[in-house]
Amino acid sequence: MDPIVYAAQKPLKARYRTAPAEAVVMDHARTCGESPADPFRTQVEPMDGCGVTVAIGTHAAVGGPHDAPTPGDMLCAALAACQDSAVRMVANLLGVELAQLEVRVTATADVRGAMAMDPDVPVGFQAITCDISYEARDGTPPELLHKLHVAAERCCVVQQTLKAPPPVKTTFVRRP
Repeated sequence: MDPIVYAAQKPLKARYRTAPAEAVVMDHARTCGESPADPFRTQVEPMDGCGVTVAIGTHAAVGGPHDAPTPGDMLCAALAACQDSAVRMVANLLGVELAQLEVRVTATADVRGAMAMDPDVPVGFQAITCDISYEARDGTPPELLHKLHVAAERCCVVQQTLKAPPPVKTTFVRRP
């Protein structure tokens, strides 16, 4: 197995050791819905400026038509994608050959909180599970697979962010 992750990261690690500020990145997204009057639909552009947009809908549990992925679905997708890439990259670094990989994320929320029905019900997801199903080459040592599990979970930026959330600042700017 060719450790392409090592080759890709080696010059980056060298650069970040001498210039740590260069390791700081910012991801971003913006909404770009065409009709602010539609309470149930919008679009989001991940990496604003890239030209890729994703239709976003509102969950049926809060009155929406649920005709497109919801923000909760996108949160699950972000965790699934991040965990998938973390497993693939760590497997490559460790020399673990994967024949199959699927990450399934499920998030559970009691929407009464979001609908302001009960002040004791929190707004947000109360539980998130991340199930990773994979197949590794026969004969892969169990201790190497354990190392894969630990490192992939530790390296997943989205999962670690959800486990220890940073402060979130919201500002509203009213335009004339």
